[in-house]
Amino acid sequence: MENQTAPDFNGEPIKSGSKVFFRNLFEIAQMLVMALVLYFIIDSAVGRVRVQKISMEPTLLPGEILLVNKLEYKLGEIERGDIVTFHFPLDPTLDYVKRVIGLPGDKVIVKGGQVWVNDQELYEPYISAPPEYDGGWEVPEGKLFVLGDNRNPSADSHVWGFVPLENVIGKAFAVYWPVTKIRGLPTPDIFALAN
Repeated sequence: MENQTAPDFNGEPIKSGSKVFFRNLFEIAQMLVMALVLYFIIDSAVGRVRVQKISMEPTLLPGEILLVNKLEYKLGEIERGDIVTFHFPLDPTLDYVKRVIGLPGDKVIVKGGQVWVNDQELYEPYISAPPEYDGGWEVPEGKLFVLGDNRNPSADSHVWGFVPLENVIGKAFAVYWPVTKIRGLPTPDIFALAN
């Protein structure tokens, strides 16, 4: 009996199973490459950061994982009240999460448990307790003044200084883990209802 060959998907005869195997292997490799390319495109636009400490309580809790828009400030401006991730100025290998209070040129004053920016008292319903420290800072050009929402134990700009704009990674816009804590992180109007 003669050797019969079965037609492939294009109706052409296949001489051996190895041709099908290599074609399938090639298609799998193509899919893997496409998946990797997609992953790196998404990763260049959206980062993930795990909250490590209590400095942003009650807004963010240790163990929560945030989604960070890395393109936000390439396309738009940083706003007071944004929650940002950045490379810590004193050790750029560490990434921190804090809230933007002062922009370049702003005058920030903390006095009597209140925070003032450019002589306007901030409305901050998100903090855990009023700050128990006082101070005044003039934010230099190219820098940000950031504070944690858990004001008193937070190591932030009132302790170690300003964040260079080039250290900013992006804007935290959502909590996606744990699943029971999924929520958005909108920027509040920190000047509303202050007086």
